[in-house]
Amino acid sequence: MEDLQRPRLEHYQQFKDILGQYKLSSRAKNATKNIKLVLLLAPTSGGKNTIIRHQLATGRYYFIVSDTTRPPRKNDGIMEISGREYWFRTEKEMLKDLKAGELLEAEIIHNQQVSGISIRELEKAQKQGKIAITDIELMGAHNIRTVKPDTVIVLLVPPSFVEWQKRLAKRGKMTKQEQRNRFETAMRIFRAGLDNNYNLVITENVAETGRILDDILQGQPNPHQARAKTLINQLIKELKVSLT
Repeated sequence: MEDLQRPRLEHYQQFKDILGQYKLSSRAKNATKNIKLVLLLAPTSGGKNTIIRHQLATGRYYFIVSDTTRPPRKNDGIMEISGREYWFRTEKEMLKDLKAGELLEAEIIHNQQVSGISIRELEKAQKQGKIAITDIELMGAHNIRTVKPDTVIVLLVPPSFVEWQKRLAKRGKMTKQEQRNRFETAMRIFRAGLDNNYNLVITENVAETGRILDDILQGQPNPHQARAKTLINQLIKELKVSLT
């Protein structure tokens, strides 16, 4: 969870102005060509990290590490490391790259940090001849597809509301407000899955999910698409009940 007590961005207005009229550089546009890019969308405990680890283990994928202006923090007692969880950048460094048009996308988050994907990461994936993969939020997915229309966006769908709740429970006890926030975000994600041309994959089995993802990238039909739409409608109904 973000530290809401942390001060606002020092250069907030500059970031806002640049992002309001942001354009990719020629180098950035070139980096988006001839590379397969996969973005995974999912609610909290939806399986994004599990699937990414599985795909990386095949040796065919490259994990895109995002840039961020927030400082490293501890997760489960382990301090984050630059280049592993994120590339930790100063505001001046991030502003320089944005002015040069060398981030694929970037967002101001909670008015406290700027995070985004540097084209350096795409270039690394290109150099290694691998498929670039990362998890993403809704707005980031929209922004990236705008500049790279052939991006493959996959929404990971839990197999049932009950199973999803079991996975959520493993994250530890949440306050009612925290749970509500996660449910509201999940609702937005699921509705986007119905309204947009995303690939829908049910996370029933990690190995199967990985195979389907590989097939989608090869242009094969997605066997989960129709069933996942029905499942999403059911999940939305149950979320509505939980939010009332």
